[in-house]
Amino acid sequence: MEYRLYSKDAVDGSEALGLVVLEVRSKLGKVIVLDENRWKHVLEHPEMENQRFKIEETLVDPDEVRESVYTSSIWLFYKLYANTPVSEKYLLVVVEVLDGEGFIVTTFFTDKVKKGGLIWKKKH
Repeated sequence: MEYRLYSKDAVDGSEALGLVVLEVRSKLGKVIVLDENRWKHVLEHPEMENQRFKIEETLVDPDEVRESVYTSSIWLFYKLYANTPVSEKYLLVVVEVLDGEGFIVTTFFTDKVKKGGLIWKKKH
């Protein structure tokens, strides 16, 4: 892990990021970061243990990306996995986009793609 501070606190008043657990360039070209505090939150879902590779893969090669129905700065990255700790499910990675960068808010397995405006979808 590397230690890096971001200026997110200057944008929305939340605390700055500390240890970076994951940093990846998404399919849509944004650099997306998962910090240690959000990783601890993600691990409150026991099925998310050992799923960092799937999180990264979902950001780099999603099946689709949607905009939250609640706010346009929240993007929802989905990828369907046949084998997960909780059967066949979509992995949902919720990302807040601020000033061209993305910050993972949470991630978990879900049965279906939620409502929201379509940003991008893989062609099958």
